[in-house]
Amino acid sequence: MTDTHFFRQLVDHQFTALIQLDETLIIEHVNPSAELLLIRSGKQVIGQAFYSLFVNPAEIREIMMSAIGEGTTLSVRSAQWRLVHRETLTLDYMLTPYMDAGELHLIVEMLPVDRAMRISRDEGLIQQTETTRHLVRGVAHEIKNPLGGIRGAAQLLASELPNADLKEYTQVIIEEADRLRDLVDRMLGSHKVPTLSNVNVHQIAERVYSLLSVECGDQIHLSRDYDPSIPDFNCDEAQLIQAVLNIARNAVQALIENDVDNPSIEFKTRTVRQFTIRQNRYRLVVRLDIIDNGPGIAPEMMEKIFYPMISGRPSGTGLGLSIAQQIINFHNGVIECDSSPGATVFSVYLPLEGLNGQS
Repeated sequence: MTDTHFFRQLVDHQFTALIQLDETLIIEHVNPSAELLLIRSGKQVIGQAFYSLFVNPAEIREIMMSAIGEGTTLSVRSAQWRLVHRETLTLDYMLTPYMDAGELHLIVEMLPVDRAMRISRDEGLIQQTETTRHLVRGVAHEIKNPLGGIRGAAQLLASELPNADLKEYTQVIIEEADRLRDLVDRMLGSHKVPTLSNVNVHQIAERVYSLLSVECGDQIHLSRDYDPSIPDFNCDEAQLIQAVLNIARNAVQALIENDVDNPSIEFKTRTVRQFTIRQNRYRLVVRLDIIDNGPGIAPEMMEKIFYPMISGRPSGTGLGLSIAQQIINFHNGVIECDSSPGATVFSVYLPLEGLNGQS
């Protein structure tokens, strides 16, 4: 085994993203971790200038040529590099020049900081929503018990009233008690035993797409961008349809209530490799994006949107996203949101190992 072959095997088994460049910053080798980070295969990038992969090429080229010129290792913390397909990487990186057979090379080591930040943020969000959900469930039970007594008393009173006109008031009490009971039931969530089966994510997306097509008619343009290679996984199909539908209906309401020009919603599926959810690393995860071109979510609402009874819309109940997150959490997944005016993306991540380790 040659030294070069051994070196590349060693590099390819590193968790850190590693890239080897020549003295002109042309890519000579990328390891699998770097392919995942750059969302590009080695075949696509080898032979290209490394800096050409980014929106800010001059800045990156200057830093790397500086490391080569000085012949010393250069470390940079929390840099932001924006890929040409618009995804921004926040990472720590190290540049190490070295000589091999009289030729100068540069090793680029990249450790994504945003991945660690996202894992920490997701864990905190899930813990906070769990705590809030337990509190809400306790309050809901306390509300539900006297509601039954109020409704029953109104029915008894109605049967004793001599004047039929007065029954209109007791009917209001009964109807409002029923409305509050329905709201409380939604707060408590579903108590049904999950029905698990092997399902493809596109069955879920297509079901929601069909429902929205009927509900919205020509008001909103709906589109799909699917990866047909995604395999089936073990889940409760009905629950996942409900979760995705809750997210999609939120998007519909935001578009209609804000009278957005040329409103659109896109359903997009992709796979993500080596993805961490709640401290668990999964070999393969499906990502389902629900993308709308609405006004976006106010920054002060972003940390609260998955809390029960919190809504950014005057007519919202604040339960749709909370229930959706609860369902996705049950499936060992997570929902993330990225929002700016004109582009709001809710991303549902679900492990393709499925529940109970089945795929």
